[in-house]
Amino acid sequence: MSGKETKQLIADVFQELADTLETGRSVSSTVALTALGSEHAEAELIAAAKNAADKGISVKVIGTQEIDYSGIESYLVADADEGHKKLEELLTEGIADAGVTMHYPFPIGVSTVGRVITPGKGKQMYLATTTGTSALTRVEALVLNALYGIITARACGIAEPTIGLLNIDGARQAELLLKRLAENGYPIHFATSNRSDGGAVMRGNDILAGTCDVMVMDSLTGNILQKIFSSFTTGGNYESLGFGYGPGVGEGMDKLIMIVSRASGAPVVSGAIEFADELVRGNFKQIQAAEFAKLKQASLDDLLKESQLQKEKIQEEVVQPEKEIVTEEIHGVEILDLEDAVQQLWRHGVYAESGMGCTGPVVMIAEKRLSEAKAHLADAGYIEG
Repeated sequence: MSGKETKQLIADVFQELADTLETGRSVSSTVALTALGSEHAEAELIAAAKNAADKGISVKVIGTQEIDYSGIESYLVADADEGHKKLEELLTEGIADAGVTMHYPFPIGVSTVGRVITPGKGKQMYLATTTGTSALTRVEALVLNALYGIITARACGIAEPTIGLLNIDGARQAELLLKRLAENGYPIHFATSNRSDGGAVMRGNDILAGTCDVMVMDSLTGNILQKIFSSFTTGGNYESLGFGYGPGVGEGMDKLIMIVSRASGAPVVSGAIEFADELVRGNFKQIQAAEFAKLKQASLDDLLKESQLQKEKIQEEVVQPEKEIVTEEIHGVEILDLEDAVQQLWRHGVYAESGMGCTGPVVMIAEKRLSEAKAHLADAGYIEG
């Protein structure tokens, strides 16, 4: 090493030490922000960039205005389309580590994990997912959403994030698949609902209290919840709370793209930039790749294929057994699978009826046939064994 190179190395070390003392950060990141396309003025996005820059994050603002501010570099473009091309260029060339934008054409298999501040206890919670499509079938998408949430939370420093599944269509089947995945060796830590009946299926109260680190749901529900949590204090036209709709996660996704809304105000956009910075410093891309490798070892693809094949089985005609008085309830069957579950029991000569309990769909069964019925449903994958 030459004397000049040695001096430069020493200078870099001292600069890093100075940055750490000033901002409390040992590693810096660079985040690109597209400032065009918002329902608010461009100045709103610039204010967000300044706030993030004050916290030690290098921000590349893509817009129509030249910005003279420490920690910010301006890239001038004519319109939003040109702005997105510039964003891609900065990310591809490694000039920026991550991008924050209002729209991005994620491929099928990629969806975003948002982060909100829950009002019950002020706890941060990840919403998996908030936009995009993880898979074309509902249960598979929910399973992947849960895994995307775990990846994001781990990259943000939560070593063993707890997951809960919102009580929506597909949650029970997704829970069964996730438990099988855990049995195959992939570590999953399930949260327990605050409600008296417990379980990993979460109720509305759990959303408000932040019972779990990662709340799993379909992306349309997640999008609505993200908007509500972000703007419930403002009437909806200005998102003022939280961290935005989060990073696009999915196998093969090689860019770190964070999504905000056109309604996102400076506090949320600034939060999204900070969220991106956390992920960069937490080695998000490496963690994502490592987690997908673990999931392959745990036979994720095989489990998802088995689940799909079971759904596609041709159902033969079934004769209803002789009626019995049904007084017992079997919980845990998915609403969309309820009639199929009843038919499954009829095939085995067990009379059953479908019903709706206070916590969701139920299979009604005679008391004397309860154990037998549960065994048949567990064997067929409708409930946990």
